Amino acid sequence: MTTLQQRAALIKLVIFDVDGVLTDRKIYFSDDGREFKAFNSLDGQGIKLLQQSGVQVAIITARNSPLVARRMTELGVTLVYQGYADKRSALNELAQTLSLSLNQIAYLGDDLPDLPLMRRVGLGIAVSDACHYVVQHADHVTQAAGGKGAAREVCELIMQAQGTWLPACEKYLV
Repeated sequence: MTTLQQRAALIKLVIFDVDGVLTDRKIYFSDDGREFKAFNSLDGQGIKLLQQSGVQVAIITARNSPLVARRMTELGVTLVYQGYADKRSALNELAQTLSLSLNQIAYLGDDLPDLPLMRRVGLGIAVSDACHYVVQHADHVTQAAGGKGAAREVCELIMQAQGTWLPACEKYLV
């Protein structure tokens, strides 16, 4: 059996769900129909560092949101799959397009629609406040909750396993 660190060392792509993973699940609507979400800046910095380390990042979400597109543009994430109620087709397309095996992919999710992907990839991770059934089937569970640093935790885990975390940190010491 492989350890968490061994699995994380193989990862070339991390896929994040959005609502409940990059946000705290809350979606606010104004009276005029505008939508609001809050994204964690630690998660954003972690995603940038992960990409700089050579690991690709994608999102797959069932909802369509201009806010998500904007945030991903800010983070330099170009692999954005919105409107995928059945996320398996997006996973298959990503694996094929990037020529990756499933064991080179990690997925961070929080709810039942995430389970098919979490169970297929090399490293299926649940946020700490995920649906109980999802937690039961995860390879790993973060200490942080969704929208509260869970994505950053996953970025650091993978970078530490690949030996890129400390070099990324040390560049800020100069």
